[in-house]
Amino acid sequence: MRTASRATSRMLLFVAALSFCLLPLSARAPQTALDLDGKTVDPIKASRGKIAILIFVRTDCPISNRYAPLLQHLNETYSAKAKFWLVYPDKKTTVHEIADHLKQFHYSISPLRDPDHSLVKLAKAATTPEAAVFGAQGRLLYHGRIDNWYESPARSRAAATTHELHDVLEAATNGKPAPLTSAPAVGCYISDLE
Repeated sequence: MRTASRATSRMLLFVAALSFCLLPLSARAPQTALDLDGKTVDPIKASRGKIAILIFVRTDCPISNRYAPLLQHLNETYSAKAKFWLVYPDKKTTVHEIADHLKQFHYSISPLRDPDHSLVKLAKAATTPEAAVFGAQGRLLYHGRIDNWYESPARSRAAATTHELHDVLEAATNGKPAPLTSAPAVGCYISDLE
């Protein structure tokens, strides 16, 4: 009898854990970062029903910096249906350094500081630059590279031949499933940060 009771308890625990994993992000605990004023922001909820795109960047990553014009263009192109966020995962990067970075690269994308890596974990991000696309219901649709411009950190193509982030955004904004859910990013490792 005890064996059956244990098996039932384990099954109930498994079902509860599985149910939590299947909940939309909005029903889970909020995943937050800080804006430049130090206020807590949940970028998925703050996107107000739009697709949320988290772009992980570092001020000191040359590959991230080379993507600034493309990211700004994508932000402008999809602004009606998507909200872009620049996420800075380095806890040593100051608000002043981020403000300078935004100005230097002409960003109008909302910045967030993620010193505790809560958004890094949520998005499964490992590299900068890396994108994470969340549907309007808060589900992670895609995480990975922006495109295949870089073959390795030391080698880039003359131009990208695949455009993963653009393709995912096209599908998501038109109510279609993402053509892929992940692609390996090339850049500066987030794990190198303390």
